[in-house]
Amino acid sequence: MRVDLFDFELPPERIALRPVSPRDSARMLCVGGEGNMVDASVSDLPQKLRKGDCLIFNDTRVIPAQLTGRRGDATIGATLHKRIDLRRWQAFIRNAKRLHIGDCIDFGQGVLAKAEERHDDGSFTLFFEGDEPVEVLLHRAGTMPLPPYIAGKRPTDARDAKDYQTMFAQKDGAVAAPTASLHFTPGLMQAVRDAGIETATLTLHVGAGTFLPVKVDDTTSHRMHSEWGSIDAETANRLNSIRENGGRLIAVGTTSLRLVESAADQNGLVHPFEGDTDIFITPGYRFKAINGLMTNFHLPKSTLFMLVSALMGREAMQAAYAHAIAKEYRFYSYGDSSLLLP
Repeated sequence: MRVDLFDFELPPERIALRPVSPRDSARMLCVGGEGNMVDASVSDLPQKLRKGDCLIFNDTRVIPAQLTGRRGDATIGATLHKRIDLRRWQAFIRNAKRLHIGDCIDFGQGVLAKAEERHDDGSFTLFFEGDEPVEVLLHRAGTMPLPPYIAGKRPTDARDAKDYQTMFAQKDGAVAAPTASLHFTPGLMQAVRDAGIETATLTLHVGAGTFLPVKVDDTTSHRMHSEWGSIDAETANRLNSIRENGGRLIAVGTTSLRLVESAADQNGLVHPFEGDTDIFITPGYRFKAINGLMTNFHLPKSTLFMLVSALMGREAMQAAYAHAIAKEYRFYSYGDSSLLLP
């Protein structure tokens, strides 16, 4: 499909630079299978679902993966994208023309990394020197990797260390937050349980590739970035049991959706999964296991807007986004939410 079919005009003032407080007071646009729309609040979520449904959360934890250092007289920026092994990360580089294989970048605070390999997409493999775990080095020299549409408008500060982390965050490895889960609070989770709604967690370490623009004219030419994820056997069995008993699997965030769909077979059975996924979901995709999605509002012409269009229909999502813009919903990572139930 043509990428420009997924374009829309978003006024810059609709981009949220801070989350609302409390988190579950964010607005939520509920979109049904026939394109009907209802304006609600995230706190209304338990009333919008059915007893026996299951919300699926991503328990990845964002690491301070943004680094700035020096290579000789050149300033080099690095955004870690994907772990390769205990000491190596694939990273997107700013000022990459000044970095060559074998160069050493000094990120300060005693953190040094060697450029070992350059990849086809322009990213580098960085080898972090020393004996300390890389996570320790990052907490010493790195900052939270805010999305470019926020970082371009204000500097990262101490609030972001908390604001850009979900209450489910347990496993270090993401360089972007699974932002749909940012809306949840302990009080909302208690209301979810009281309503008889099940919950499950999986892990998908979100990479910086999630922010890369689609640079081709047709979706068939786009190469999707890969990310590492895991669903254990107990969780897979629970999800299958919930479906067998008539419950719906509602992914909280596109990351949870992509991993469940990667782990499901053609009959909708979810299998244990551990490894990389580069699943690219566009209109025409037949969903195998997921029945609904809670997600924030996405960028024009992005792979994530293509995903929600695959779930609900492109025209329905164009109408929903036009409604959200007219009603002054807040967009992107720190913005409001939508509940999509086809």
